[in-house]
Amino acid sequence: MIPRYTREEMAQIWSEENRFRWWLEIEILLLEYLANKNIIPPETPQNLRKKAKINLERIRELEKINRHEVIAFVESILEQVGEDGRYLHFGLTSSDLMDTGLCCQIKEAGEILLKDMEKLENVLRKKAVEFKYTPMMGRTHGMHAEPITLGVKFARWWEETKRNRERLRKALENARYGKISGAVGTYTHLEPEAEEFILSRLGLKREPVSSQILPRDRFAELLLTFSLIATSLEEFSLEIRHLQRTEVGELEEPFTPGQKGSSAMPHKRNPILCERICGLARLLRGYALASLENIPLWHERDISHSSVERIIIPDSFILLDYLLTKFSWIMENLKVNKEKMMENLKASGEIFYSQKLMLTLVEEGMDRKKAYELVQGLAMESLNTGVSFREKVFENSEIKKLIPREKLKRIFNLDSLLERIDDIFSRIGLE
Repeated sequence: MIPRYTREEMAQIWSEENRFRWWLEIEILLLEYLANKNIIPPETPQNLRKKAKINLERIRELEKINRHEVIAFVESILEQVGEDGRYLHFGLTSSDLMDTGLCCQIKEAGEILLKDMEKLENVLRKKAVEFKYTPMMGRTHGMHAEPITLGVKFARWWEETKRNRERLRKALENARYGKISGAVGTYTHLEPEAEEFILSRLGLKREPVSSQILPRDRFAELLLTFSLIATSLEEFSLEIRHLQRTEVGELEEPFTPGQKGSSAMPHKRNPILCERICGLARLLRGYALASLENIPLWHERDISHSSVERIIIPDSFILLDYLLTKFSWIMENLKVNKEKMMENLKASGEIFYSQKLMLTLVEEGMDRKKAYELVQGLAMESLNTGVSFREKVFENSEIKKLIPREKLKRIFNLDSLLERIDDIFSRIGLE
């Protein structure tokens, strides 16, 4: 059965309730700082931890009146804690909560994505080793080129995924910042030490120079990284789709018992999951573009970015989690048709030995241009007549004069074209 993707863990991170929980944590940490400085009674922070709860319904009721989400949140807490809330939101501005809380959510959600990436790496590594020596036709421009192995193809995907995981790690690290610097970032009503105290306990770093908000290039870098990862998944999925075509038939995404491919044609087994991945990658690239447009804002801040980010940041995390989870499952259950791969290798009449033959002719003294034209002519004859390239070569008088028959036989040896596969795998640490 296809495992149903459950968004529960990721969705909980991006829930309204979790967002407000982080805001409340920031507010209480500020009170702890003020208590440590003997500005407020020492029991105040603990009292708030006991009394203050997130009441979504009440926050929404208040927001309908004041049209300000942060004020509605603060007022909902004040209603619960009485005099203990006197210093709530002291010296803060809305974005101190919103941006710092957002980065706490990003930190939480990023851990899930890194685990997703690690799982995909492990699956691709396993598949690369499993099919290390499985020969198949390599294609350029969609046409037969020279043989590769399926393991080499998967090893390339593995390497790309490793690079993407490192990109993701760096982008998440660059988004692990917060700010408690006030209305325009100048700490006018709250000293920088308060920011250091709060952020260190949240596991965030201090933005070196903020305005009222964190600079949006941090989030754009993150979403651009997401779009790059999604585009890699699209690249891999597109290859599976190509190789699943009826005329090729070398790979096939899982088709589970009871699954139907078409409402009209009972015979269909369509690569719907890979197509879905290709489609959703487009959406993530669109979100990345929107994140770039969020960077230029008016002066120290406007809120043109805010409405956009409420969609693109949670959606991007949820989508990428989905894509990584789904593609890992596809790879784990991928159907590999080795017989069809060998059949397709033979379908071109062995013309893929053309380069090896040409180079051997050059080694034996023939001019390269002449060797190229001679071999090309024989290959075209083979394609046009259906007579095997090997047969054409062995019949050619010019070739027979330069290359002994036994040496000619060794040219038409599939293993000889793949003898350096071990070198590739050794270089990237796959054994």
